Amino acid sequence: MIRRCLLALLCLLLVVGGNAWAQSPIVIKFSHVVAKDTPKGKAAEKFKELAEAASKGRVKIEVYANSTLYKDKEELEALQLGAVQMLAPSMAKFGPLGVKEFELFDFPYLFTDQQSLERVTNGPVGKEMLKRLETKGLIGLSFWDNGFKIMSSNRSMHVPTDLKGLKLRIQASKVLDEQMRALGANPQVMAFSEVYQALQTGVVDGLENVPSNLYTQKMHEVQKHMTVTNHGYIGYAVVVNKKFWEKLPADVRSQLDGAMKEATEYANKIAQQENEAALDAIRKSGKVTVYMPTDAEKAEWRKVMLPVHKTMEERIGKDLIAAASKAAVGK
Repeated sequence: MIRRCLLALLCLLLVVGGNAWAQSPIVIKFSHVVAKDTPKGKAAEKFKELAEAASKGRVKIEVYANSTLYKDKEELEALQLGAVQMLAPSMAKFGPLGVKEFELFDFPYLFTDQQSLERVTNGPVGKEMLKRLETKGLIGLSFWDNGFKIMSSNRSMHVPTDLKGLKLRIQASKVLDEQMRALGANPQVMAFSEVYQALQTGVVDGLENVPSNLYTQKMHEVQKHMTVTNHGYIGYAVVVNKKFWEKLPADVRSQLDGAMKEATEYANKIAQQENEAALDAIRKSGKVTVYMPTDAEKAEWRKVMLPVHKTMEERIGKDLIAAASKAAVGK
């Protein structure tokens, strides 16, 4: 009799424990390296909101902003190892991972405006690029926009020769390295989280980035000049760990796909307005002189940087460059 009672109690505990386990949410750690109030930071929070609502609590998204978990060089390795499940790295970070074709997005003056960019990311070229990530254990879900880059340093910069000899921070991209050398600058690869202190102490003289990143990281407090060149693009590929993604229930994947689609529309909509607001705030701070190049000066910047497309053909692929260039102009 006692034995039967013990068995019944054990069965009850197993049922209760099983139900509790079944009700535990699926946790997705989403790590990124920029501030929470940037376009990417806001898009990550929007995805969290949408995904948790769509899954009715079956999924819990934990967003870790501002390199609180991993820095630039660490985050993709952490994703591959399963320490985090989701990232939104800038395109340049996939080069060191072995998918060097993503450095295509670092090409100066490849895109003329938002529509030009979307013809590439939303078309066959963009789909093919995301597909390439699967060989590295990643699934590419979407592209998030963050706008066009400007130049920042402690030197007045009207034409490319003004950058000669400056130590400028870049991401680990062969294309960006070549771009800075074409400008006569000395490229310095550095994690984004380390840039403010490097500027403050003079380890580097400046950098290129979008206004929202410059403003939210307070880099305008340790720089004197910014020039609105809009010479290059910063965007992100939202990626998940392939093994983790494929083990999710099909209905959960569908819910996450829907949330990602909506979050992407939100991200790409706010990027331009966030950058315009940030640039305005930088001007109003009175700490930086913001310079708008003349048409003749813009032509000079393009003339110096466009040859990078040719010199990087062997690394990126002539056919891919041609396909992206054709799509960008709407042909």
